[in-house]
Parts: sequence; C-alpha cells; structure tokens
Amino acid sequence: MPKDRAPTLVSLADVSKSTGKMLSKGAFSELDTGASPTLSELTEALHFSLGDGRIWLNDQRMVLMQSKVLGRLRQEIIEAFGMEVAKGIFMRVGYMQGVRDAELIQKRFPNQDLTHALAAGPRVHMLEGFVKVVTKQFEFDSDKGTYFGEFYWHDSSEAGEHVAHHGLAQEPVCWMQTGYPSGYTSTLFGRPVIFREIECSAMGAPRCYVVGQNAEEWGEDAPERAYLGLEWPRSSTIRRPSAGKARVATPEPVADDSNTPRDPVVGVSASFLRARLMVEKVADTEATVLLVGESGVGKELFSQQLHRLSSRAGGPFVALNCAAIPDTLVESELFGVEKGAYTGAVASRPGYFERAAGGTLFLDEIASLAYAAQGKLLRAIQERVIERVGGSKSVPADVRVIAASNVDLADEVRAGRFRQDLYFRLCVFPISIPSLRERRDDIPLLVDHFLRLFRERHRREVVGLTRRAMDALLAYDFPGNIRELQNLIERGVIFADAGGWIDVHHLFTAGEVTSPFSPSLTAEGRLSVPTSVSAAIRASAGTSALRSAQELAAAEVDLYRSALDQVGGNVSAAARALGLSRAKLEYRLRKFGLLEENSRE
Repeated sequence: MPKDRAPTLVSLADVSKSTGKMLSKGAFSELDTGASPTLSELTEALHFSLGDGRIWLNDQRMVLMQSKVLGRLRQEIIEAFGMEVAKGIFMRVGYMQGVRDAELIQKRFPNQDLTHALAAGPRVHMLEGFVKVVTKQFEFDSDKGTYFGEFYWHDSSEAGEHVAHHGLAQEPVCWMQTGYPSGYTSTLFGRPVIFREIECSAMGAPRCYVVGQNAEEWGEDAPERAYLGLEWPRSSTIRRPSAGKARVATPEPVADDSNTPRDPVVGVSASFLRARLMVEKVADTEATVLLVGESGVGKELFSQQLHRLSSRAGGPFVALNCAAIPDTLVESELFGVEKGAYTGAVASRPGYFERAAGGTLFLDEIASLAYAAQGKLLRAIQERVIERVGGSKSVPADVRVIAASNVDLADEVRAGRFRQDLYFRLCVFPISIPSLRERRDDIPLLVDHFLRLFRERHRREVVGLTRRAMDALLAYDFPGNIRELQNLIERGVIFADAGGWIDVHHLFTAGEVTSPFSPSLTAEGRLSVPTSVSAAIRASAGTSALRSAQELAAAEVDLYRSALDQVGGNVSAAARALGLSRAKLEYRLRKFGLLEENSRE
C-alpha cells in the first residue's frame, strides 16, 4: 500500500490567478462583518446520511466522538510514550486535519480570495466542535511571503481533557488544536506557517492565546520541525510590518505527481481496501483467481491491476466476455481452430488461450458458458494444454486464468447449471468486489476521478458538483454500481454549462429514483429533516410505512398533485407550502411529467 506523502502546498492566491481575483495582500480588519463563507454557509456542507452510518463535511467523511474518549486516548498515549512523543503525534494529527479542511474550502468556495479563505478556518474549526475561536487579527503579504495572526480560544476541549486527567499543566497543551491552524494556513498560503500557543487555559489562563507566523521566524531550533516533519531554509531576511527583521522561507518543494500514472483502482473504504489487499497478496503467484461481484463494480479493472502486479506483467492481458459468445462458437474462440475444421474455416487461427500465452486470460461472466464448454475449460486450466478445433496436437497453455462472475457460482452449482469440479478449480483464491452501496466513502474520490477524465475527454470546463448534487449521489443506491456513477458524471459534464456547476437535474435524467430529502442543520444547530415535506409524504402514504422506492415515488407524486390542487395549480405557491424552492419543485414536477399535466389543466 502506498504511504501518505506530505501535502503539496498550493496557495489560494495562485489559484485565484485564473479567476482574475489575485490579491497579494490582505488583513482580517478589511473584511466586512459576516463575510462569506459564513458559519451558516459552512453548516450547509455538513450532511448527515441518516440510517447509513455516515456524516459528511462536503465530500469528506466525518465521525462524532465524545471529547472524553479523545481525552482518554490522549492520556494512554502520554502514559505509553511520554509527553514529548504525544505532543508530536497530536500536533501532526491536527496539522493534517487543517490541511484537509483547507482543501475543502478551496473546493467548495473556489472563487473566494485568500483573505476570505483564511478567515473561514476558525469557523470550520468551531463547526467541528473543538474550540470557540475569536480572531484578534491576521495580515499577509503574498509577494513578500509574510503572514502574522493572533487568535483567542475559548472553552478548549483539549485543554479541558488534559486538566481532567493530569491537573494544571506547566506548559501549553492544546497540541492538536495548534497543529490545525498550522496545516490550514500553510496549505492556503503556500509556505510553512507555524502557530504556537502563548497562553493556555490548562495553565490557569482565562482563555488560550495563539500566534501564527512564518515558520522560520520562530528560530532555527523550532521543535515544530520534528513534530510536523517540516523543513524550511534558514537564510534571507525581510521586514514584517509589525515585527522588524525576520527570516523568510520558501517551503521545500514537494514532488507533484499530477502527471504520473495513477492507480486506476480508486478507493479508501474498508471493504475496497480489503479487496485490493487480497489482489496484492495473490498477484505474484500463479494461482487462479475468481472475482465475484455485481455487474459494474469494476471486476475487469481489478483483474488488470492483478495482471500489472504479477510476474506476467510483461505478457499480454486478454479479456473475454463469455456471455458475448454463441454456444456453438465457444470452443473455437477459446482454443482456436484449424483450417478446414468446419465449413467456413478457411484458415487456421489461434484462440484466446494462445493469444494470452505468457500473460493473463480474463474470463468475464464465466457462469454463462455452456455446460459442455465448461468441461473443456476445466481440462485446459488443469492440464495447461489445449487442442484447436479440428486439430490433432496439443498446444501448451501458458496462461494465468482470472475468472469473474456477477452471480453466486455455488448457487449455480446447486442448480445444476455449473460444473462443480470447474467451480472448485476456479475458486482457488476468491475475491469479493464490494458494490458501490458498500463503499460510499469512495463516492467523492470516484467523482473527482471521473470529473478529471471527462473534462479532458469532452473538453468541458465545468467547476464541479453542487452540494445538492453530491448529497444526491451519496444517498443514491447505484443499482449499476461504478459503471452507473461513471455514466452519471459523464452525463453531468456534457449537460452542465461551460464554467458552471453540475446540479441534480444534470445527473438524473433517465428516470432514476432518488430521494430529494436530506437532513440539514437549523440556525440553532439542530439536525432537521424538512418537516413539511416529510410529514406530507407520510400523510400521503397513509399510516403504513413505505416499503420500496416505487412506493416512495408514488407517494411523492400524490404529494405534488395534492399541493398543486390546493393552490389552483400555482407552482410557486405549492413550492412555498412544501418548503421547497420553485426551481426544486419545478424540476421534480418535470421529472414525473406533472408539469405538462398541470399546464394542460
């Protein structure tokens, strides 16, 4: 498995060049009260996938954990490794969290200038429940490479847990919370910025006080070098407006692998990583592998990855869809045919086994093979020799076979449609490929992957997916798995306006059944499902529970018809009654054919 590498520092000021919003200087004092992105706007990125065990902050999966649990973990690490090691561990964790949140802001608010993006950091930190942040000031100059900021922290969860387990501290202890702004600011600013806690409530101070500035200004012996694994030059001096002379650093360059070949098998979910680990385990052997999974989960991609990791990578990879071959031609396609073997055989030709000599033969939808052909395939795999149709001599079959099935072969054996001996010969090393429903954590990664692919292929410069579109994808069941997601993203890239966003109505245009209802946060911070809509649907469905997607769709249609009837067909009034925007309701009416029906009436 590849190790995590250090994050590439990309300045939002550099990103802004393409939008014409390049601002080389900025300060917190220049922002209006309530400057975007506000805390309210950020909460819109928080999505609770009820009943699915997932919480999302934009496209990043989150978890809720009690502060006391984190405090106990912290205590055990301190007792096991000592205070200094624990400090480094938690500071690195906080740094990486800041990096990820900076990337979130860059993705969700791509047109914001650097000043607004930096101001969003404390708000995201508060949204995640660690501490209340009050910004005293910050200022930066991208041309000179300088940054300086001061912040107050109230009600620090980390300080509270430290005092609960260890009593009053002799030095600042908000390690993870200090690492967070270091990672966040460094990522946006494009050079190392280190924050330090000057006062800490765990030491008896009324609140914590932190200062952030260019890394090298803290001196050459800064312990953050070791804690965060950062390096910065120790030369060159310039002036910072409020701090006299200071050494300025350019961060060590980090290799950009954006143009290097990427692993085509994309994912980070536990079920995906388990399947990928099994591929890596068996790759360098000669064992026959059976890939099992629903249609569209990427079995051929896994087989190609297995081939690339094997000792046969220099040989050919030959794929055959067994379902696409007529029963009468299976034997000649697999094993080849000699000239004159039957009418029309005007020349000898090799079969798939010979074409894959020295490499890998991938047999997809193996369950569709005719029963007679299964026996001959068994001999070829077992004896490693074949005979062409109409031939009289044996030909060595130096191939590794990878089979795939979208049905349970054990069930096919019990039903008498698949040979038991062939099943056991293929099932030497079975690997189950999870469906997309079982690996929802991978949806944002796959969306990004397909966006890059289809932007380039179709020469369309779309910005990305709206929050509403991403919520819909995260809630969708994907009966067609990754292949269906790929089609949806390709459709969205083609359908969306150039330079615009892909929204729900760009994705689901072929009658897919989706749930339009997603929980949100109220102004008081409470989790809420749109009550007017949910209550109306329950009422329209009667007292019994909805048992299927079809029943949900029927109840939704009845709801919209009822709402329109009550307001005399006025779409705007119906939308207000349902708690929806007119655009949302109009899209759903069009989807179910109700807009035309309403117009006629």
